Formats: sequence, C-alpha cells, structure tokens
Amino acid sequence: MVMKASLQLRIGTQLTMTPQLQQAIALLQLSTLDLRQEIQQALDANPMLEQEDEFGEQAVSEPQEAEWSESIPNELSTDSDWSDTYQDIGNQDIGSYGASSEGPDFERQATGQSLHSHLLWQLAMTDFSSRDHAIAESLIDALDANGYLTQPLNDIREGLKAQGHDGLSQREVETTLLRLQQFEPTGVFARDLRECLMLQLASLPDDTPLLMPAKRLVRQFLEALGKDDVRLLKRRLSLDEDQLDDVIHLIRSLDPRPGSAFGDTDDSYVTPDLVVRHDNEGWHLELNPEALPRLRIQPDYASLIKRADKSQDNQFLKDHLQEARWLIKSLSSRNDTLLRVGREIIARQIGFLERGEEAMKPLILADIAEAVEMHESTISRVTTQKYIHTPRGVFELKYFFSSQVSGQDGGDSHSSTAIRARIKKLVQDEPSGKPLSDSRLVSLLEEGGITVARRTVAKYRESIGIPSSSERRRLR
Repeated sequence: MVMKASLQLRIGTQLTMTPQLQQAIALLQLSTLDLRQEIQQALDANPMLEQEDEFGEQAVSEPQEAEWSESIPNELSTDSDWSDTYQDIGNQDIGSYGASSEGPDFERQATGQSLHSHLLWQLAMTDFSSRDHAIAESLIDALDANGYLTQPLNDIREGLKAQGHDGLSQREVETTLLRLQQFEPTGVFARDLRECLMLQLASLPDDTPLLMPAKRLVRQFLEALGKDDVRLLKRRLSLDEDQLDDVIHLIRSLDPRPGSAFGDTDDSYVTPDLVVRHDNEGWHLELNPEALPRLRIQPDYASLIKRADKSQDNQFLKDHLQEARWLIKSLSSRNDTLLRVGREIIARQIGFLERGEEAMKPLILADIAEAVEMHESTISRVTTQKYIHTPRGVFELKYFFSSQVSGQDGGDSHSSTAIRARIKKLVQDEPSGKPLSDSRLVSLLEEGGITVARRTVAKYRESIGIPSSSERRRLR
C-alpha cells in the first residue's frame, strides 16, 4: 500500500485569545471594588487615560488623528469557556497589557465570600441526583477553613445512614468526592497535603514543563522535600540541579491551603453594579451610574501624536493610546454583558420583585447561558461578586439562582429559595404553644403543591437558623 502526500484547504473559525481579549474577559470577572483598583492603576500608568469628573457609563472620546491605530471590533468576544483562559493567565495588571500576554489573577474572585457558600453555590449549579446531593452537602460541611476534608469518609457515610440514607456504600461517597474535587478553588476536598498538591498539578496543562517529575516528587518524595534533601531528590528523580530547582519552584507555586483565600462571612460593604426600578411601564434594569468612574482619552496628549512619525516618544504615545482605547472598549463590553445577563435574570424573577422570596423561580446557569447564547462559565463570571439594587434590598446576582424541586404529581416546580421562605413563614405563623414539627411542615407544604422529604425540610429549616420544634417549644 502506497501512502501519498496531499494538501487540503480547510476553512474554519477560531477565537484567538489575544492579550486584549484576555483583558476583556478578566474585567468581566472582577468585582466593582477590584475593578476600581485596576482602573486606578491604569490611570496612574497610562498618560493617555484620564477620569471624567462624574461617574457613569464608559464613554470613548478620542481624536480623529488616531485613524492609523489598530481597529477595535464593535463587539468583544468576552464569552468563553474557563479552559480558554484560566490555565494560561498569570498575574498582570490591566494597565500593562500592551507589553505582555499575561492576564490578571483570577483568585481575586474569592474575596469577601465564604468557602462554604461558594461550594454550595457550585453544587446547586451542578447536575447531582438527590442522593448524591445529600452526600455532597455532608462532604462540604466536613471541610475545614483551609478546604481540607478532615473527617473520615466512613464517619460521613455512617452519619448519612443515620439520617435515613439506607444502603449507602463507601463507593458512592468516594465517587461524589471525586466530582467535588473538580470544584473551585482547585485543591479543595483533599484529605492531606499530598492529595491537595496532586489535584492542583492535575489541573495544569499537559505541556507544563517538568510536570511529570513534579507529580512524582509530590507523590513519592514530599517528605524529602520538606527536609530539603536535595541530593536524594536529584538522585531519585534523575534531575540536574537546575531542573530540580524548576520542579521545586513549580510545587511551591501551588496553594497548600486553597480554602484560606475565602473569608469566614459574606458581610461586606458593596456598591451595586445594577439598579432595578419600577414605573408605569414596568420593571427596568440599568447600570448604576455611581459604580465606576468614566474614562476618556486625554485630548492634550493625544493631539501630540503625529502621523508617520517613528520617533521613540511618538511610538510611546501611540502604544499607550491603543492600550487606553482597548481598556475603554473592554469596560464598555463588560457593562453590555452585565446588562444582558442581568435583564434576563430579572425577566425570569419578576415574581420575586413583586411578591418576595416565596415567588422565586428555579433557575440555573444553563438557563441564562442558553437565553443569552453564552457559556455557563461566562454566566458564572458575570454573576460572581456583582450586585443588584432592588426595592427588596441589595443582592448578589448569584442569589437569584436556585435548584429545582418538582411539585406534587408532576405539577409546577419550586425553587429551594422559595421553599425556605415558605418554611420560614409557616414557622412564624405557628401557634406559640404548638410549634410545627418537621412532619407537619411536610404536610403543609404538600397542601401547597410542594412535595419534599422530611429530611429535606429539616435541612432547609436548619439552613435558615430555625431550631427544631422541641427546641422552639422549650425556648418559648
């Protein structure tokens, strides 16, 4: 059989992750507080940028002399999967994107949020069976502040069996644990330091230099690394001194306490990114004009740019002008995406705005992603640490997502948030001398078309801080 070489022409489209697009995606991730800090750094570093006196939506003001400059598309493709950017982006301020292909640190997403609530939110947005969901919640509850699973799996399984999960096998718990170990931040649910580091190494790209010897070192010789036994490590790993230094540097770049980046509580002062209001024409969502400063091109410096001038000073101004234009366009793209996602969320949760938590509808990331034609990971970025001011208070956009509970006889489904609100109202209205038991709460919910198990009612009741019926009777 003779193999013949041939040429083929294939036409296709592919998103090229340029530094400018990385910047646009990174800005989408940042909270308003972090974004203000980044904008201030850009203002300090770029003489072509200046802040207008008033806050408000981003405006682009630039001279016509910039026709020579690289064209900026009308719409930036900020929509992408985590794998498109997460593994390739390091630590870099947005003010220096013109000189580097690296991006900002995504770990800033953890600021001001508890690890427990962050993991529960990811769990609610993941497709788990009711049985696996109960296992996952127990595993999340068993984590310490650093994100480690300190409780033995057998003890967790026995605790679940005591709650009514009969026939639960050790394999089911281990399988659920493996799925949870894919959650962010990478390295959570490890049972020791070795497993934590191995999880983080496993998440790195396969072409990471010296990845295999790094995995072997962690798996077999972590104690030798702790003792700084360089001679043993070089001999066992068959590496020279420079290679071993690179391997150790890679391992030490990992986070041995992945959960520590998260705060203990969610309490913080926030500036809402969006504002929803109601008038005679209905509900309206708009950007908060006080959230971010308005930026524009500095006209005096821009007027100094000369066409066809190749001098060093002129090139300096041209480069900074292009960076300034990209930053302003990226901020505009962030605002547009935030509005699109926010309007879709509000359109589906009008009942909450009008009647409160009991009218909250089930909603998951995939619903919004399909509606606005974006990746679920993009929706996750947009809704993390972005806040909306409503007549009922200020809420994080993630608040409007909740898992679904099917109604009685296949009827209307209900969100877990609505069920919690219903339980809270029933307890508030209960007779002072006869607190409602969990079984009675199940019956009352079922009368309203909500069919849930007693252990689910108990779980929801505990999550909103309501004691059991016996404890409530004693307290009264």
